[in-house]
Amino acid sequence: MHVMDQNDRTAARVKGCLLGGAVGDALGAPVEFFSLANIRRRWREGIADYLEAYGRVGAITDDTQMTLFTAEGVVRAYVRQVERGICSPRAVIHHAYVRWLVTQGVKPRAEVAAMEPWPDGWLIGERRLWARRAPGKTCLTALAETVTLGEAARNDSKGCGTIMRVAPVGLVCQPRGDEGRSPAYELGADASVVTHGHPAAIVAGGSFALLIAFLVEGLELRRAVDALMAFLAHVAGSDVVTRALGGALKLADEGGDPTAEAVERLGGGWVAEEALAIALYCALRAESFEHGVCLAVNHSGDSDSTGSLTGQLLGTAWGHEVIPARWLADLELRDVIGRVADDLVAVRSERFDTATEWSRYPGW
Repeated sequence: MHVMDQNDRTAARVKGCLLGGAVGDALGAPVEFFSLANIRRRWREGIADYLEAYGRVGAITDDTQMTLFTAEGVVRAYVRQVERGICSPRAVIHHAYVRWLVTQGVKPRAEVAAMEPWPDGWLIGERRLWARRAPGKTCLTALAETVTLGEAARNDSKGCGTIMRVAPVGLVCQPRGDEGRSPAYELGADASVVTHGHPAAIVAGGSFALLIAFLVEGLELRRAVDALMAFLAHVAGSDVVTRALGGALKLADEGGDPTAEAVERLGGGWVAEEALAIALYCALRAESFEHGVCLAVNHSGDSDSTGSLTGQLLGTAWGHEVIPARWLADLELRDVIGRVADDLVAVRSERFDTATEWSRYPGW
């Protein structure tokens, strides 16, 4: 019998994060704009399996699309740092989001748009990603207005589009650095600020990346949240996020059966701190991966995003083996998601051949 070593376990967590997030996204996609009453009117017991959305079963949305482009940006930043010795990861991830914008049929203003050949890299060549799946208005607008890569967004939005895409940062970056700093938090915040300008959105993005980073290291979920809260105690302007996290923890500790009504006490998930709180509550109360993501999508609110975030937390904490095979079998872009996960594993373990892979992941 094969016994998993630490490298195997880490790979299982990375794959669990990306696949689990995509599964939660696909589960919630058909009811993203439904009220709880409407969900129960159509399905008495709530959503318990994939339904058709965007012309197929198992369809992913912009949440998974942008998560894949975040992952690509992370890998390309690593390639650049190794091969060139200097890099702005924030600008490289921003560049990845501008390429995603192209897949949505929007011509960007960004300085790179006039360069030839552009856009480059293997991911944008995957035509199945060129599908418009109810993309967030803030992300579209901020990226369309981008001129210089790495510039902060000029808005006051704290929509959940800032958080639903940042998990790959935590899969690669370390949670702890020198002098109390956190590489995972800092790059998660940097990835957020290029589209969302509200302090709570930026803190939420950094927080989710840090939470994922703790889980990849093997920290149990509740301990990971405690570590996150301790870190946020020293982050200026984090009060909105810490209150939301505190509300999720208090609700999880109250006991009783986890219900849609309990989820809705935390909000709808349309804004970043509410989405984070709902995902945390659902993951803490999950009896299984299936139970947790179903709890996360059956409510009045942003069901695909809360489903995706919960799937990322549970998949990272428990590994990809816990995801039901029937959901993986029907998942759109499963092959692409798996390929990206393998590349992230190679980067994390520093086994990624940057010189050979430059054509797939150009370092900029």
